[in-house]
Amino acid sequence: MANYFNSILETIGNTPIVRINRLAPPGIDLFVKVESFNPMGSVKDRMALSVIQQAERDGVLKPGQTVIEATSGNTGIGLAMVCAAKGYPLVLTMAESFSVERRKILRFLGAKVVLTPAELKGSGMLAKAVELAEAHDWFLVRQFENEANAEAHTLSTALEILDVFRARHLDYFVTGYGTGGTLKGTGRVLKQRSPETKIVVCEPDNSQLLGSGIQQARDPDGAPSESHPSFRPHLMQGWTPDFIPKLAEDAVAMELIDQILPIDGNHALEMSRQLARMEGIFSGTSGGATFSGAMKLAETAPPNTTILCMLPDTGERYLSTPLFEGIEEQMSEEEMDISRSTPGYRFDLKAAPAPAAKDSGEPPPLSETAETFVTETINDKKNPVVLFALEWCEFCWAIRKLFAELNIPYKAVDLDSVKYQQDDFGGQIRAVLNARLGSNTIPQIFIGGEHIGGATDTFEAYKSGKLKEHLALADIVPGDLDGKDPYELLPKWLHKR
Repeated sequence: MANYFNSILETIGNTPIVRINRLAPPGIDLFVKVESFNPMGSVKDRMALSVIQQAERDGVLKPGQTVIEATSGNTGIGLAMVCAAKGYPLVLTMAESFSVERRKILRFLGAKVVLTPAELKGSGMLAKAVELAEAHDWFLVRQFENEANAEAHTLSTALEILDVFRARHLDYFVTGYGTGGTLKGTGRVLKQRSPETKIVVCEPDNSQLLGSGIQQARDPDGAPSESHPSFRPHLMQGWTPDFIPKLAEDAVAMELIDQILPIDGNHALEMSRQLARMEGIFSGTSGGATFSGAMKLAETAPPNTTILCMLPDTGERYLSTPLFEGIEEQMSEEEMDISRSTPGYRFDLKAAPAPAAKDSGEPPPLSETAETFVTETINDKKNPVVLFALEWCEFCWAIRKLFAELNIPYKAVDLDSVKYQQDDFGGQIRAVLNARLGSNTIPQIFIGGEHIGGATDTFEAYKSGKLKEHLALADIVPGDLDGKDPYELLPKWLHKR
C-alpha cells in the first residue's frame, strides 16, 4: 500500500468482504461486501469517478463545465466528492421525499440541490435534470444508461470479488439493482469467469418491476418515457426508482440474472438493525434489504453453501427515515436506572457548588477600557442590535439562528474569541455586564441601547411582539418564523423528560 494518496479519489474501491458470524445459519458461509468503506460511504463512489473520467476522455465534459444529475442521494454524494476534487460545479435534482441528511451532505460538499415534488417520483427528478441540462448546456451524467457506470464494476468490484474467492467456490452473489450498474458490470464478469455462481437480484415485494415481466417504455436514447406500471412507493430509498433502468434491462437481456427475490420492507429494516447489533456492521436500508435476500437463501441452502451479499452504503444517511424509528435521543428508563445506580456524574442532579473564593470584602475594580467599550458598543447607531456571546455556546447559537431566520442584522461580541483574549479583555467586558445587569449569564442582547435580556428573554420578547417593537425603534423590520416556536432553536438536550 502506498504511503499516501495523491487524491481522495484514489481511495475508492478495494472494499472489504466480511464474514457474517452470529446471524448466518449453521453450515452456511455468508459474506458481505461492505461498500461503506468507500470515501463517501457508498458503492456509488465507484461509478461517480468512472462516469466523470469517461466524460473527460470523450471530451464531452469541458473544464469548469457544470455537471448535473438526478439522484436519490448516494450517486449525488459520490459525484459531489468527485466534482469537488476535480473542480466541477455540480447541480443535483432530488425528490423531496428523500432523507434530509442527504441534502445536507450534498450541500456541505458544495453541490446545489434542486428538489422536485414527491408525487412525480424518480421520473420527475430525472426530467428536471434533463430540462436543466438542455437549458444551460450542462453535462448530464445519465447514470441509468451510462455504460461507464457498469464499467466501473467490471474493472473493480467484480475483480475484487474474484480475487477473494479465487481459492474457494462462490455459490451466490446477491445484489439489488438500483441503477443497474453493479448488477450489469459485476454480473457479466462473474458469468464469464465464475459461471457456477448464481446471481440473485432483490427488489421490493410491493414494487416488483423486474419480477413483473412488463417491459419499460423508453425514449430512443434509452431513458424511460414514463413510470413503470408496477411501481409502488417502498421503504428502500435508492434501491429501485419508478422505472427499470436501461443498465438493469441490459442485464436481463444478457441473461445475467438467475433468480429474482421479492423483499419485505419491514424485514429489510429489521435485518439492517440486526447487522448493527449482532455483527457490528452499520448499513442502510438498501443493505438491510439485500441482506434480507441473502438470509432467505441461506435458510434453505444446503450445507457448505457460500453466499456473498452487497451492502451498498452506510446507515448514517437514514437517521430521519423509518430505519431509525424508535431510536430515542433521550435516555430510556433502563439507561436512567444505570445512571442512578452510582451517585456521581449524573445530569439529573445539580452540580455541587464550586468552592468559594477567598473574599477580600471588595469586588475587583472594573476596567475603564471595558466600561467604555460596552457603553460605546450598545449605543452604536450603525449596529443597533448587539449580541454579547461566547463562540460555541449553544444558547448563543440559538440566538444567532433566531436572528438569521428573522433576517435581523446584528453585531456579535464573542467574549471568548481570539479577538478578546488579550489581557482577558473578554472577561473584563463580562465583569462590566455583570455589574450593570446583576447577571453573569451569556448571551445578553441589546437593541438601540436597551437591554432585552438573555436567550429565553429574547424568545419571549419575540412571542409577545416586544422584540418587533424594539426593532422598529431601530428602523429594522424583522422577518417571521412562520408559526415556529423560537424555543425549538434551543439544543435538544434541554428538553428533558
